[in-house]
Amino acid sequence: MSSATRCFEGKVALVTGSSRGIGRVIAAHLASLGASVAVHGTTPHSARAFNEAESLEAVAKEIAAQTGSEMLAVHGDLTDEQSVKRVVGEVRARFGRIDFLVNCAGGDIGAQGTSGPEGGKPQPNDCVYIPVADIRAVIERNLMSCILMCREVAPEMMERRSGRIINISSIGGSIGRENGGIYGTAKAAVSHYTRCLGAQLRKYNVAVNAIAPGAIMSPRFMVSRPIDESRVTEETTLESYGRPMDIAKVVEFFCSPLSDYITAQVLRVDGGAQTWAV
Repeated sequence: MSSATRCFEGKVALVTGSSRGIGRVIAAHLASLGASVAVHGTTPHSARAFNEAESLEAVAKEIAAQTGSEMLAVHGDLTDEQSVKRVVGEVRARFGRIDFLVNCAGGDIGAQGTSGPEGGKPQPNDCVYIPVADIRAVIERNLMSCILMCREVAPEMMERRSGRIINISSIGGSIGRENGGIYGTAKAAVSHYTRCLGAQLRKYNVAVNAIAPGAIMSPRFMVSRPIDESRVTEETTLESYGRPMDIAKVVEFFCSPLSDYITAQVLRVDGGAQTWAV
């Protein structure tokens, strides 16, 4: 696949959680391929959390200047049904439709948000003593936002009999883990929801797939855990930490004709950290 061509010219993408981190790189990559892209953050200033930009609008303007593609900034709490309807309505009002939905909003972030210790991770972050408020925040941020967005966008794709939905899960959703267990549970649910939605939308020719990233060096990743400096390399290798672009390129694949016969799958993008059958 050649990423040098504007193969998505005339397509419209909505990337949730794209004010910063992996989502921002996905949005910029799709725009570089010619798509019109809506970038999303919970608030107009979500990008400030890890000093990636001054505002969501600034992110949209920067990507537009870099790629020449049309951009739109939208914000809202995707755990709230009415907010989801408003966000999607704003995208449709500007672009007319949504061809690609990428659900990247999420993270192991508790009720206090990203301002808390370790990038907002619940404290404690286990399966028993984690505060109930953090349980709800993690599940709603990762699972409910994905479900509500799919519910809002899928019907137009079903009617057109075309469209692609890509959900960002995690390899944390395929192993038992003492630390981050609620996050892993939420991401496991995202993976299975992807399979179920893919089965439902198959007869409408709408593909639904998920990507399960491993250790990816986003700005939040670098401040939210101890870092193994031996895995921080100039270029991505199978033993280094991954880069957000490693995820963006797989989103490109799932949006492209090369994946026309693939749906309801979860693809690990982790350099081979997990090698067992699903």
